[in-house]
Amino acid sequence: MKIKAYLKPQCGWSMGVRAIMDKYTLKYEDLDIINNREIYEEMVTKSGQPLSPCVEVNGVMLADVSGEEVENYFLTNKLVEESQSDTSVPTNSPCTDEEHEAMRNQASSNSPIRFF
Repeated sequence: MKIKAYLKPQCGWSMGVRAIMDKYTLKYEDLDIINNREIYEEMVTKSGQPLSPCVEVNGVMLADVSGEEVENYFLTNKLVEESQSDTSVPTNSPCTDEEHEAMRNQASSNSPIRFF
């Protein structure tokens, strides 16, 4: 399977997608849409919209999805066998207020994280 995941470095939704990839031991490209404008633009062009995460699986774009939705896609299309393994983070959860505040603080301290 060829998987490209367009993700933010720190984001509840993005961490949920990563957790599903780990749960099923899937190899994938983790593409940083925050620190690489070209990758963000590629995601928008391919998905037709600006929201993330987006996951491309064998050429099929899953736009603005949670880890739970990615897992459902894999299972429905028989791309993985069901696993009872737990994930280390929620797979269907936004960032907490604390995570948003940490991202704002990091951005204001001249770090490379930018929100487009």
